Amino acid sequence: MILITYLFFIIMLISNIMMFMSIILSKKSFSDREKSSPFECGFDPKSSARIPFSLHFFLITVIFLIFDVEIALIFPIINLFKLTNFLYWSKISFLFIIILLIGLYYEWNQNMLNWTN
Repeated sequence: MILITYLFFIIMLISNIMMFMSIILSKKSFSDREKSSPFECGFDPKSSARIPFSLHFFLITVIFLIFDVEIALIFPIINLFKLTNFLYWSKISFLFIIILLIGLYYEWNQNMLNWTN
């Protein structure tokens, strides 16, 4: 029991020495407040927080997420081709891709994919 107590104190002593050395040896600069402020998506933290956000950028992000989820759904279907009825899953996959293409066509008609608007 005494050995465990000695080891505990030795470990605490070594860890405290290392923490104090890191505090003493670390380079601190309080002159630049900008470095200590959080980075918020490229916006200047000292300016107004109510600047307009591009709705087009948001729509492109939503389109990316939709197609990212689509890829996550197609990969398991590829594995199911090997295990089950190929004709059934090919019909399901074809329907899924048709729905995605209709959505892409709708986004294209609404000019969501055009950066000039």
